[in-house]
Amino acid sequence: MAKLVYALNQSLDGYVDHMAFAPEPALFRHFIDDISSVAGTVYGRRMYEVMRYWDDDQAEWGEEERAYATAWRSQPKWVVSRTLASVGPNATLITGDLGAAVGALKTRLDGVIEVAGPELAQGLTDLGLVDEYRMYMHPFVVGSGKRYFAGPRPPLRLTASDRIGENVIRLTYVPA
Repeated sequence: MAKLVYALNQSLDGYVDHMAFAPEPALFRHFIDDISSVAGTVYGRRMYEVMRYWDDDQAEWGEEERAYATAWRSQPKWVVSRTLASVGPNATLITGDLGAAVGALKTRLDGVIEVAGPELAQGLTDLGLVDEYRMYMHPFVVGSGKRYFAGPRPPLRLTASDRIGENVIRLTYVPA
């Protein structure tokens, strides 16, 4: 049975604005290794649209960006949306019962399925489906935007803290 993990970068004040800070090289390498190892990722529509950037090669990319894009493209993706009619390569659209669809993925797959998107993660948290929370804390204060927790924070228990690169701490929590 797969473990559902909500993993996302966040600022010190709890925001997940991907435009406010970029990962330093060590963290980016960590993310290449991470995306290469997961069984797949469940995306909310908005986060999926942001990540579609990796579908098409960019002339300015270096070796690391190309490695991330290759890994991202190879992984299965499930996109939860009420508005999209189709999704890109290696992606499946989820339009029906979120709990049933994600529960079936957890039962059918092994390893880690990541969740990307605060509102989607909140819905899955409310359904009791998120097994682990990984907060990549960056030393920035953003002040506004989408929060890591889109609703009330569930009771959590800290299980690990890891320094990644020079400036990021990954905090790992499980439901208490």
